[in-house]
Amino acid sequence: MKLYSDEELARLLDRREFRLLSSTADSLGLECYVVGGYVRDLFLERPSKDIDVVVVGSGLEMAKAYGKALGRGAHVSLFKNFGTAQVKQGSLEVEFVGARKESYNRDSRNPIVENGTLEDDQNRRDFTINAMAVCLNGDRFGELVDPFGGIDDLQDRIIRTPLDPDITFSDDPLRMLRCIRFATQLNFYIEDSTFSSLEKNRERIEIISKERIAEELNKIILSPIPSKGFIDLDRCGLLELIFPELYALQGVETVNGRGHKDVFLHTLQVMDNVAAGSQDLWLRWAALLHDIGKPRTKRWDDSHGWTFYNHNYVGSRMVPQIFERMKLPKNEKMKYVQKMVDLHMRPIAIVDDEVTDSAVRRLLFDAGDDIDDLMLLCEADITSRNELKKQRLLSNFQFVREKLRDLEERDRIRNFQPPVDGLEIMRVFGLGPTPMVGELKTAIKDAILDGIIPNSHDEAFAFMLELARQKGLEQVNE
Repeated sequence: MKLYSDEELARLLDRREFRLLSSTADSLGLECYVVGGYVRDLFLERPSKDIDVVVVGSGLEMAKAYGKALGRGAHVSLFKNFGTAQVKQGSLEVEFVGARKESYNRDSRNPIVENGTLEDDQNRRDFTINAMAVCLNGDRFGELVDPFGGIDDLQDRIIRTPLDPDITFSDDPLRMLRCIRFATQLNFYIEDSTFSSLEKNRERIEIISKERIAEELNKIILSPIPSKGFIDLDRCGLLELIFPELYALQGVETVNGRGHKDVFLHTLQVMDNVAAGSQDLWLRWAALLHDIGKPRTKRWDDSHGWTFYNHNYVGSRMVPQIFERMKLPKNEKMKYVQKMVDLHMRPIAIVDDEVTDSAVRRLLFDAGDDIDDLMLLCEADITSRNELKKQRLLSNFQFVREKLRDLEERDRIRNFQPPVDGLEIMRVFGLGPTPMVGELKTAIKDAILDGIIPNSHDEAFAFMLELARQKGLEQVNE
């Protein structure tokens, strides 16, 4: 991070949008401050688009006047019930709120709001690093107001609440997830008494909606090293409450001196490996869920030791249940995660056996345009501590990648449809929509994937005629 004097902050904020905020506030006789994440990110030298402004007085009045001062293209949205407003102009987005103090009922995270001072407003902030404010009024432009030592905590990389953490977290339990999310995103340490309060108040998470929980989980998953967040969720007891399927992956069971790896820790390593190579949220979700079916399929076999047969299939069936409970989107994103979970063992199976053209064609057909993501996931799944074994598997996967490229160039298998479709089969043999049509179509597809015939219409048509002859079908239309 970088330390700035008030004069340096004034220079950093010497831009049209902030100078207009300054002159608008002064003309209305209102105290005006930029607060929260924008100030924090200035010191951390991180990009930040959203500008949050606290006005000691009417935030709505300030927003209307600011929108007018911005001029053409400015759009002002007033949310009178909440006492907040938003002003947009192009890529600029400024959120306004009047300084306020809050109190809470135990059964709700929605506060009872009263007008307040800047001090009241900073008291209600979640963490010290988010409670800093910089004055925008002309005579104090650039002056930092930091009553809780947020700058010191930024330097020490600490997440800490401004006031008693038990009150902060009990009042609004979503802040518990935000605490872990910020620590994960910024790679900060959660101060001891704050972390103890997470443990103490974890049951309060039950009043938070599933949508808000999922939103915070997504931000943790998109962090540079997402495992950090899930380890903290587990340490404070929140993981068991919000994600029991993931919690169930923990532990090692031993029979006759033979144990299996801790699937929870392995899963976090796989997710970190994927995160190092992809920013895609849903591929990271697939990494998080790829072994989710293992607890339900774990068996001891005297001949083979611990087995997890069909855990990929069982896991893929669990994905919709998890997405439904967490209020995640049940659309193509969910189907993508399902497919990744279901197919994640296929490349490994190919590597373990002889890498045949047929097996690679079928993998390419089933994965379609997601084949590169699948291969990234499978390579991330190699977490063996045996470096020789790890390099051997990675080398084998590279061979599979080369096979995939060669076969795709030659056979055009990715997302292909059999070159003779059901309508043509019905027309040629005078059939209605009967099972025989599906049998012929499937046989053509399998013949192409197995390399018996090329992926071309003429070859497929001739194959169909010969197969139909063997089944006693006669061609009725040339």
